[in-house]
Amino acid sequence: MPQDISKSIEACAAHYGNDADAMRDYLITGQERARSLPNRGPVKFDENGKLDPAIRAAYSKYGFYIFEDALGSAELQDLQNDMEAMREKFPSRAGGKEARSGGPALGFGHKGLNLLWSKPLADPFGGTALANGRHQVKLFEPDAGKDAPEAAPFLLVGSLQFSESCLRLYAHPDMLRVAQSIHGEDFAPFNEVLFIKDPGLGAAVSWHQDGDTHWDNPNFDEDIHGFNFMAQLYGSTAVNGVWVVPGSHKEGRLDIADLVDKAGSERLPGAIPIICNPGDVVINNRQLVHGSFANTGFERRVSANFGFHRRSSIQDVKGAGIHSESVIYDDAHIKERSRVIGYAINARKERFPKETPFDYKPFSGQLQNYPWGPDVLASLKDYNMMDLSI
Repeated sequence: MPQDISKSIEACAAHYGNDADAMRDYLITGQERARSLPNRGPVKFDENGKLDPAIRAAYSKYGFYIFEDALGSAELQDLQNDMEAMREKFPSRAGGKEARSGGPALGFGHKGLNLLWSKPLADPFGGTALANGRHQVKLFEPDAGKDAPEAAPFLLVGSLQFSESCLRLYAHPDMLRVAQSIHGEDFAPFNEVLFIKDPGLGAAVSWHQDGDTHWDNPNFDEDIHGFNFMAQLYGSTAVNGVWVVPGSHKEGRLDIADLVDKAGSERLPGAIPIICNPGDVVINNRQLVHGSFANTGFERRVSANFGFHRRSSIQDVKGAGIHSESVIYDDAHIKERSRVIGYAINARKERFPKETPFDYKPFSGQLQNYPWGPDVLASLKDYNMMDLSI
């Protein structure tokens, strides 16, 4: 389990004024409940290569599962090093064209979204029409203090075009075997982002459910909107981490504003934090009610998110995403967006040659069409404009 965060809990509670005691109790109680759930452990598969039935059942019951120590020390160090290198390419201010280290800023000249900023400790999506209005309420926005910058980075979209280690992570054979077990051999991409929650700056993400397209689908089930993997570079705590309402992924689209109103505060009853060590990878159902509070603690969190869909959820479906809204996801679109899997597998083979690569069935015998080389990241420029968002 992560280090003791009692100081961060106290710092977080102190921001809530008259609600300090209630917030402190909420964090501590949620932390205890999270640690007691039977939904964490090493990734395991049965004799047929399918995800271990006990893990599959726990994921189905709670809507998330924590694969402990999923990343080796070398891969984790690569990701951390890449994160620091990318930070040097961030501009010194939102919208800046020059990197703080000199030269063009990361993402400059791209058409698609890449680095998003937020006022420190704010909730930039809550109560707005962004992301199809799924963030129905605005969470409490603590005072970041007079020394805080005007804005801080909080989301890097399309991360695979900026980071070799993120691209290699995308082809982690165990995670892709999990995806295949849940979504079938022809599973397809969703999108990839880095969530950045620096201490004293990290923005809140209001309670929400992902997914827009299939809530009224007659074939609706718990997996129809896919899932995200969330690889933890530095760990995740009750203060800086994602909170979820276990089991809510099976209940259809919920009125979150009504849930908050009935609770009398943003502290939803029954919610718990996802608590992780560095190198843990979470699988999180997109339909699960989830969100995160502003990071008023002392620990940083960076989550490398990469999600997948089953083919039937996206085939010939109209997109509902920021980039691909109203686009019909035909075979050509899906194949073009999936090419990043081929590049990722070949990139990973070079870095981890003793590892057995994942065999992605739609590309079986075709990996030579996606050779890894120094120009691949540049060739992926704006690949996320074809994200398969539903």
